[in-house]
Parts: sequence; structure tokens; C-alpha cells
Amino acid sequence: MALSPRESAVRRAQRNRTRLKSLANGRPRLSVFRSSKNIYAQIIDDERGVTLASASTLEADSKGADKDAAAAVGKLVAERAIEKGVKDVVFDRGGYIFHGRVKALADAAREAGLNF
Repeated sequence: MALSPRESAVRRAQRNRTRLKSLANGRPRLSVFRSSKNIYAQIIDDERGVTLASASTLEADSKGADKDAAAAVGKLVAERAIEKGVKDVVFDRGGYIFHGRVKALADAAREAGLNF
């Protein structure tokens, strides 16, 4: 039986997350969640099971679901991570295609000082 698009996305996200954990070598994970209205980013230490930094469009200066808002979230999460002493992370796009808002968030986080 064929998988629904949602089931396919969940399976792809789990496969990506499993592969990222093996490639991380102890680095925290920059996880992205994208909804129709907002975008969220967290830096997660999987070894300790702790969220080190987080940001979303709910708290950023520019609200909305566009690339500018995603870039603001990327910059904000990178600044918070650097305050905690985290510079190197692994990017977890969560099964989303690396395009549009996800790419804008990643580029802004790189410009703000995160390495991935």
C-alpha cells in the first residue's frame, strides 16, 4: 500500500535524523520546523537530551511566514547559540526541502557565526 504524503515526509525526516546522529560526532543539532504561518529553530544536544537555544517567528521582530522572517529566526538562534558557547552544529532540515524559508534560515545562521 502506498504511503500518504504525510507518512512519506515523516519517514524521510526520521531517516535523515538517524543519519545525522551518526554523522554528528558529538555536535549539537540545529533542528528546523516549518508550519504554514511560522518557522521554528532549536539547537539540541542529543547526548544530554537538552535544548541549548531556540527561536521562532512568534518572538522574532518580523512576524510572518516569509524568507525575511526565517532569516531573522536564523540570526536570532545563532546569536543565542554563540552566547551558550556553541559554534559547530549539524543542520537538521527535518525532511523539508532545502529551499525557500529553510534555506533562508540556514544562510542567516551561517552568516551570524554558526558552522555547518
